[in-house]
Amino acid sequence: MTAVLIVAQHEDHQLNPATAKTLSGARQLGIDAIDIVVLGDAVADVASQAARLDGVRKVLTYEHQDFAQALSARIAPEIAKLASDYSHVLGPSTTFGKDLMPRIAALLGVNQVSDIQQVIDSHTFKRPIYAGNAIVTVKAPEGHTLVATIRTASFAAAEEGGSDAAVESCAPAADAAEHTRYVGLESSGGEGPDLQTADRVVSGGRALGSSDNFELIFNFAGKLGAAVGASRAAVDAGYVPNELQVGQTGKIIAPGLYFAIGISGAIQHLTGIKDAGTIVAINKDAEAPIFDVADYGLTGDLFEIIPELEKLI
Repeated sequence: MTAVLIVAQHEDHQLNPATAKTLSGARQLGIDAIDIVVLGDAVADVASQAARLDGVRKVLTYEHQDFAQALSARIAPEIAKLASDYSHVLGPSTTFGKDLMPRIAALLGVNQVSDIQQVIDSHTFKRPIYAGNAIVTVKAPEGHTLVATIRTASFAAAEEGGSDAAVESCAPAADAAEHTRYVGLESSGGEGPDLQTADRVVSGGRALGSSDNFELIFNFAGKLGAAVGASRAAVDAGYVPNELQVGQTGKIIAPGLYFAIGISGAIQHLTGIKDAGTIVAINKDAEAPIFDVADYGLTGDLFEIIPELEKLI
């Protein structure tokens, strides 16, 4: 059967924007039948949001206490059983998708296509290699289910359609994963928007000087309603946790507005922000490489500039 299944990412009864971006990639496959599957312990609100997206045929829901936490060890067997009805199984190239989709591919005995940034046809794609310094064209074999992740930084989110898709409730068919259990969640990334999908991001670099000074970035981001990011140098210095790192070895993002504050602009960092809409750089070094890619630049002391910007906001 030629049809596409998208595994929805959601948190706190809200559909993550990464799902709508995955849908945009899926629509370029040239396959009309696109379903979204939502797993959780109470998914009515998320399913309703997914059903409103343009291009969705139906939404499948799996409600069970087993899915209260997004444990890939429990979700992957469920999706693998469902996959026989689909030619393609897709997920976002986020932390959620990178954890889940390889397990699904392994259970199905197929290779995964990772980080699709352009769809040529239903089985031919372009994806980055060598930290984005080269783009390779990949031709996946036909005849079995194709498992892939969509590079969310390369696709705009699908908008709502004219009518809601049907929502179908399903019963879990796979057994619980006895070797894996949820213990708890520790997060130190703040309470702001999700870094990987936020439309506005404020990132700080080593020039902040300390974790205490990094509060300047958190406060400024809060006034903008933005997510907080950081350069690798700031992470390595211990100013912020590594889940905030933006760049080649961190998160690849594509916000509409990106502030690079006290960041020199090493190639590894630029790899992570090359798809950003507007880049604003603030750095006391007028020769910093970040100014070569910035749409707007301010040369000066960030500890003086940021408070002035906050007053204007």
